[in-house]
Amino acid sequence: MHETETASTQDTTRIDDTRIRAVRPLITPALLQEWLPAPELAQDLVEDSRAAISRVLHGADDRLVAVVGPCSIHDHGEALEYARRLKAEADRHASELLVVMRVYFEKPRTTVGWKGYINDPHRDGSYAINDGLQMARRLLLDVLALGLPVGSEFLDLLSPQFISDLVSWGAIGARTTESQSHRQLASGLSCPVGFKNGTGGSVKMAADAILAAQSPHAFLGLTKMGQAAVFETRGNQDCHVILRGGKAPNYSKADIDAACALLKDAGLREQVMIDVSHANSSKQHAKQIEVAADVAAQVAAGDARIMGVMIESHLQQGRQDIVPGQPLKPGVSVTDACISFEQTVPVLEGLATAVRARRKLVG
Repeated sequence: MHETETASTQDTTRIDDTRIRAVRPLITPALLQEWLPAPELAQDLVEDSRAAISRVLHGADDRLVAVVGPCSIHDHGEALEYARRLKAEADRHASELLVVMRVYFEKPRTTVGWKGYINDPHRDGSYAINDGLQMARRLLLDVLALGLPVGSEFLDLLSPQFISDLVSWGAIGARTTESQSHRQLASGLSCPVGFKNGTGGSVKMAADAILAAQSPHAFLGLTKMGQAAVFETRGNQDCHVILRGGKAPNYSKADIDAACALLKDAGLREQVMIDVSHANSSKQHAKQIEVAADVAAQVAAGDARIMGVMIESHLQQGRQDIVPGQPLKPGVSVTDACISFEQTVPVLEGLATAVRARRKLVG
């Protein structure tokens, strides 16, 4: 036996994958898209809604983008029931609000916990990710079939290949805004993307992310056929900042002034989306109503820099824990607490009224 043959069969199990318990097969994005293709009407809605959000970002549409929905998805039927109710409100306020349903499948955890519908769709620790990817894509298609565009957070770097063709608006979360990999991902996504300020409140972190995402990048990724490849992007000109609070809330006029001054210095558009949840509501779900009213008052006073809002809303208010063997209360979040849909309706009404008032002032 030649030395080269001996080297090629060298046993590296002592040093390779020593902490990997199992490796399971993964379906390819191409196969999932073949099983669950996007109908022509769904493609039209995604294309049209992305273009509409882009027009808002570039000042050609004065509507407010309203990303509204559950903190996270955990039940298909409840999500569709929510979508049906939201669609009625979206139609009612279509002249003032560009409503996008928040359909979040992946949850970043501070330490550990349920990671979301894709990672553990059965909520039992089985991590049936192939099931989760299919269930997620099927839900997106069902929501789109109702005529409602969807927004989602991109947390995992590979999962966008399975579902991002159906997403009209994407978010990069506070924990990942500083991640080079997520900035590169955003540079190649086909939809507008919002970057949240850092968990400590840094808006500069989000501004830096926008500058990075606007630029071309080359990075490793997964093709639709499931093969590793080098992706080269053109850059994404439809990115914006999301103010979600930090060590303190940051939705006041003074906070928006400071954020927009920073954006101007960076050569970026002076515009922000306000997340009325998270640190801006001090993680008190009912306080979202108060924060949204404050934001609406700023819009009504003529502030055109506020281009959108985010609201965490479910069928019922509050939250609940996932307890093995214990049934979940219907329509209640299993992650962050949300306001109820009943509470959401007047919030959307107030925001729509504010947009009409802003139009009269601005011209």
